[in-house]
Amino acid sequence: MAVQDKNNRTKIYTGDIVAGSLLIAESRKIAQLLLNNVNEDQWHQAIIVDNILQKRSPVTAKRQALLIKNRLTLMEPALWELICKGNNDISVQALLAAAIKYSRLVGDFLDQVMREHWRTFKPVISVKDWKYFIEICAQSDPHVLEWRESTRAKLKQVVFRILAESSYIDSTRSGKIQPVIVLSEIRKYLTRHSEEYVLRCMQATQQ
Repeated sequence: MAVQDKNNRTKIYTGDIVAGSLLIAESRKIAQLLLNNVNEDQWHQAIIVDNILQKRSPVTAKRQALLIKNRLTLMEPALWELICKGNNDISVQALLAAAIKYSRLVGDFLDQVMREHWRTFKPVISVKDWKYFIEICAQSDPHVLEWRESTRAKLKQVVFRILAESSYIDSTRSGKIQPVIVLSEIRKYLTRHSEEYVLRCMQATQQ
């Protein structure tokens, strides 16, 4: 999802996903709030007063709730239903689809780095791969050059955690790539709603 900076220049890649990875349990709760079509006061009551996300501070709760909401509202209510009512595998893949739609950083890493590794039988992704990927991103979006090294490191942690949560790697420590088949429920949703880019990214480790 491209955005504009204050000078109306397009940002292809943004760093706000540092607020969290897939946030599976939290996202189920936010998806239910969206399905319930809560108003602003009800949202505040749920996130800040009732602390349904069970965060230590209102600031963290607000930040993560906003990130999840921004991801999910790019998708249709049918996906929110899958997140709330599907089993864990369905919910995780639905959340990954929303994360890819929201963040080209997640999508392009799958589509470019993960796919190339899988195609060329390179079994592991590493910090070196991430640094090279960031260099490539900066060529198409100079805003990336403005990120601090600490931001880049945090983004790497979040992206690798997303890959581990969705089983594309077996853990963030090893980085060992695993094949993932897109579930029929997710594939049908993405096809029905013309989400070709998201589906292609999710098929990075399919034959």
